[in-house]
Amino acid sequence: MRVYFIGAGPGASDLITLRGANILGRVNMVLYAGSLVPTDMLHHCHPDAELIDTAKLDLEQQEACYRRAQAADRDVARLHSGDPAIYGATAEQMRRLDVLGIEYEVVPGVSSFSAAAAAVRTELTKPEVSQTIILTRVSGRASAVPETEAIAKLAGHRATMCIFLSGPHLKKIVSDLRLHYPEDTPVILVYRASWPEQRIYQGTLGTVLKETKRGAWNLTTMLLVGAALGHGEQIESSLYSRDFKHLFRAVRKTKQKVGKIEKVVA
Repeated sequence: MRVYFIGAGPGASDLITLRGANILGRVNMVLYAGSLVPTDMLHHCHPDAELIDTAKLDLEQQEACYRRAQAADRDVARLHSGDPAIYGATAEQMRRLDVLGIEYEVVPGVSSFSAAAAAVRTELTKPEVSQTIILTRVSGRASAVPETEAIAKLAGHRATMCIFLSGPHLKKIVSDLRLHYPEDTPVILVYRASWPEQRIYQGTLGTVLKETKRGAWNLTTMLLVGAALGHGEQIESSLYSRDFKHLFRAVRKTKQKVGKIEKVVA
């Protein structure tokens, strides 16, 4: 018997990995967070699988499902939104599985921060602009963020920031970001990235509060901020430059005409 913690991805049913979909198609029991995982994702499950929505279950009730599967020697898929490694609430489940002597495996998934970037067709890192991505959130009722990781402190790096579950706290977040980022810093809001009801706002730190309606971006909203999100003139990476030599590619030789003679130069 084994438990598979599977990243369901950001929402779209075809953004789950092949490995994750294959496991869903063969296990007998699937636990999923119905408030975060769309029902379309369950189409990957075996027709006879027992489907359990954990949105209304506490941790002890979920553990009881694992115990029942263990007694019947049935594999279990635990479907989490996004990637299980990011705000997945998997560690506490794994500790209980260790006590029960149940083996488990983690299958990574597409996180909502990368899905949000894909939705607006942008890179989060650009040469000499930002080479660092900070993934964070604000404190909520379920878990607090350490004071040393407060947005006002992290913003001091002026890197690209991806702030999860940002909608209800937008006013405070923008206020904290303004302590370090210029007013014209690009800001993107993506509500439910890759879902049918996906919505996108693109503006700046100076415009976002004026141009968005209070309460319209609650719950599953990702906030992206940073100079790398801009579309102005920026330095290109040397990686694909014809003058950049590396292990897999030599510098491409070109021909120059010197009078009537062609000379090959590196």
